[in-house]
Amino acid sequence: MDEGSCFIDGFGPMPVRQPGSVAELAKQVRAAAAENKAIYPVGGQTMLGIGGSPAKPGLAMDVRALDQVIDYPAPDMTITVQVGITIARLQSILAPQNQRLPIDVPCAERATLGGILSTNASGPRRFGYGTLRDYVLGISAVNDEGHQIKAGGRVVKNVAGYDLCKLYIGALGTLGIMTQVTLKLRPLTEENALIVLGFDKEQLTPVLDLLHQTRTRPVCLELLNPPAAKKILSDARLPALDAPWTLLVGFESNAQDLEWQVQQLVREVKSKCILDARLGRTAATLWQALTDFPLSLAGAGSHLTFKANILSSGTAAFCSDVDGLPEPPMLQAHAGNGIIVGHCHGLTKERAAELLHTLRALAIPFQGSVVVLDCPPAWKSSLDVWGPPRADAALMREIKNKLDPRNLFNPGRFVGGI
Repeated sequence: MDEGSCFIDGFGPMPVRQPGSVAELAKQVRAAAAENKAIYPVGGQTMLGIGGSPAKPGLAMDVRALDQVIDYPAPDMTITVQVGITIARLQSILAPQNQRLPIDVPCAERATLGGILSTNASGPRRFGYGTLRDYVLGISAVNDEGHQIKAGGRVVKNVAGYDLCKLYIGALGTLGIMTQVTLKLRPLTEENALIVLGFDKEQLTPVLDLLHQTRTRPVCLELLNPPAAKKILSDARLPALDAPWTLLVGFESNAQDLEWQVQQLVREVKSKCILDARLGRTAATLWQALTDFPLSLAGAGSHLTFKANILSSGTAAFCSDVDGLPEPPMLQAHAGNGIIVGHCHGLTKERAAELLHTLRALAIPFQGSVVVLDCPPAWKSSLDVWGPPRADAALMREIKNKLDPRNLFNPGRFVGGI
């Protein structure tokens, strides 16, 4: 079906096709390949800012009509669905069976399963539950010849063949168009809580060290500098703490266990921090504000949103260095994983390039990298959104050449112009 046109990073307009079935999708792919047109997969378009600009003309392939539940054997705690389903709808299907996919996704009402798989999205609960690669059992996709291919299966103990699923997750749609996924699930938790800690700059490293050694089992450790704390707590309609740094410690468990963990954490940190606690429903808006932060400035104009990935042991030092810059960005760090998201606004293209260079230099001592999640499209040609080539760049390109030799899918948008 022809669905009008769209722009990706200012490139376009491109015609949009929305196939109503996998067979129709395969037919559209074959037709595009025959005309040497690129195909840019799209869904809810919540994360189109990630990646380089499109490299050649083509069309946008909207997969949102592929949104059916194929199989849901709830006692097995697995589900097979098409990738056009939104995350909010998927969670609403799972909730009556007391189950969930424990991945935090911004704009869940729009974000599609295919989109979060392509970008390997994760959020605050990554510390406790892992990433999408931990939950995908099987994937079906359409390749550059319009053929349907499969990897993995529908059961947990499937060990047949190569684990190609992990190649597609995080590949930004450059290896083919995913159509169907089988996911492992987890039970819904009985209770949840967020403990808000405020402390001085000198206590940043000691407090994070304490939390890494705690007897409790947090599912998230979210470190915020003052600008980020002000925004996130304001979005959650909560007052900000009068402290240079804010740490939110999340717990999910049954009521008795949760009560013990909260009390234990208070005993461990009460002499070092300002404390506030949010439980159950009163914590819901705060969880949501933490989840939505990476996209909170999307499309805001002259801004730069970046993600640093460093050794978790370097989180305190890196965040302290970045917060000390002349124009400190808003910083949200998944402190247990070494992932830091930052927003800088009111920049020029030249200042953004300088800042990105500084951030990458600060990440090097911690074996880290910095990528751009979002910025004005006109800046991308001079910012190098993915950063310097990694040691595995040649391997990544070889995989692309093997699985998409026609360079049909999302050309130019992934690492190294893949």
